[in-house]
Amino acid sequence: MKDIAFSREQKERMVSKIKTYFSDELQQDIGGFEAEFLIDFLSKELGPHFYNRGLLDAQQVLNEKMDEVGYVLQELEQPEGY
Repeated sequence: MKDIAFSREQKERMVSKIKTYFSDELQQDIGGFEAEFLIDFLSKELGPHFYNRGLLDAQQVLNEKMDEVGYVLQELEQPEGY
C-alpha cells in the first residue's frame, strides 16, 4: 500500500479540526505545524487500520451483493425438459 496522501484543501480542513479539538476538548492551543505533524503521524500509524477495515467492509458488501446476484440468476434458470 502506498502512503496515504491528502490534497492541500483536505489537509487544511483536518488541521482546522485538530486545532479546534485541542482547543475545545483539551483547552490547549496547537499550531498548524504541530497539527500537520499529528495528521502525518496518525495517517502513518493508524491509517492502515482504518484502510483495512474499509476494505473488509467493502468486501462484505460485495459478497452480499454477489450472493443476491446468484439468487437472481437461479430464478432466471429455465426448466430443462428431457
